[in-house]
Amino acid sequence: MRDLVGYGPTPPDPKWPNGARIAVQFVINYEEGAENNVLNGDEGSETFLSEMVGAGKHPARAMAMESLYEYGSRAGFWRLFRLFASRQVPVTVFGVAKAMEMNPQAVQAMLKADWEIASHGYRWIDYQYVPEDVEREHIAEAIALHTRLTGSRPRGWYQGRTSPNTARLVAEEGGFVYDADSYADDLPYYDRQHGRPQLIVPYTLDVNDMKFVALNGFTDGTQFFRYLVDTFEQLREEGGKMMSIGLHARVAGKAGRSIAVAQFLDHVIASGDAWIARRIDIARHWLETHPA
Repeated sequence: MRDLVGYGPTPPDPKWPNGARIAVQFVINYEEGAENNVLNGDEGSETFLSEMVGAGKHPARAMAMESLYEYGSRAGFWRLFRLFASRQVPVTVFGVAKAMEMNPQAVQAMLKADWEIASHGYRWIDYQYVPEDVEREHIAEAIALHTRLTGSRPRGWYQGRTSPNTARLVAEEGGFVYDADSYADDLPYYDRQHGRPQLIVPYTLDVNDMKFVALNGFTDGTQFFRYLVDTFEQLREEGGKMMSIGLHARVAGKAGRSIAVAQFLDHVIASGDAWIARRIDIARHWLETHPA
């Protein structure tokens, strides 16, 4: 059953810490190495979210596609890491377990910086038609591998390319503080469709660097920066809202795009009335301020 009403005309006051007018949350998606690849036992190569917009699926290795993804883990991640770490800005990583396994040095850097590492699933593949029992198994494997790599289980979840079963399976697993597989609101809310109320901390696909590699998206960093600022200023004017920014190491981690991210970070910091937080911090604040 769909909820098309939500909070309606009277959304709750989130009571963000220190009287902040807006909560701002930066996500770095870490997916490189877990994408579709015959080396991973998949039927073909990756086609999604790369500089080759509309790339075809090949039944053998697609070396150009592989190298585009490899840029993210080899170079792009570290550029974004330096950008955020130098400003001491908290970050949430949506980490695909199999991708994290292939680059433990990056995982250690995330942990040392006290970034939240939420689960982005076991593999960076489309689960739309994956059988329910396989997806359930992948969720369990993602948690187990994530725990081994980081020392603790993930408390946040974002599959991204979901199936109709994902939200129910996540709620049934029972160990996640929040689920981010929604784009339905500017504030957290509770999903009560699958037994216990599951806190949803919605994500974004518009304030997201994926628009650089989409046919209807940004063509340069200036457009991205302008859209980031416009979104921030409108939500700030409204007050009591949350803004999520989605980044990918192989996309925003490119030199010509990272400048826009840096400029926007400085804009948010200079505003003086934004709470920049990890997603888990927003979730825990909501649970305390607006319990189910």
